[in-house]
Amino acid sequence: MRLETKRLILRPFRDADAADVFAYAKNPAVGPAAGWPSHKDEAESLKIIRTVFAAPNVFAVELRETGRVIGSVGFIDEHPRGVQPNCPDDELGYALDETHWGRGLMPEAAEAVMEYGFAELGFRRIWCSHYMENDRSRRVIEKLGFQYQFTRKVDVPLLGEVHQARYYLMEKEGWRGRLPDSLPGR
Repeated sequence: MRLETKRLILRPFRDADAADVFAYAKNPAVGPAAGWPSHKDEAESLKIIRTVFAAPNVFAVELRETGRVIGSVGFIDEHPRGVQPNCPDDELGYALDETHWGRGLMPEAAEAVMEYGFAELGFRRIWCSHYMENDRSRRVIEKLGFQYQFTRKVDVPLLGEVHQARYYLMEKEGWRGRLPDSLPGR
């Protein structure tokens, strides 16, 4: 599957992306904010490409102007269990190279993936969450139009920590109702 926006190509990860992934994933400002430790070397990034990023509906975020992979976006195959069980929905997750923060690239990528989730995968709801201290992720979620639902403590096993996480929801009907000019990358 390949999705395209004005500035981005969203595509499956390849082994050849390991150097690009390591370039952003080694930064301690990126991984821990999303719940995973900074990568130690390119071999670790390759392992993540072959395991975590090999999951269905996870995309490499490739910048059109350079052809470099600058992040990841996709569905992480979970949602706040017990809140709305047995429903076709998923949680959106993402990470972006710090050198590209503040340019609206992640809302642009996430919007394309949300459209794919609602139109192609048949989701009725898409969840998104961020740790309380991650204001950048909160801003992405707000730009996309998600609605706050609740806050709860979550275990972050890859970091060996517990964080407060805020959960947000976008329902298909609410997504359809947004004005086209307000969508990132359109």
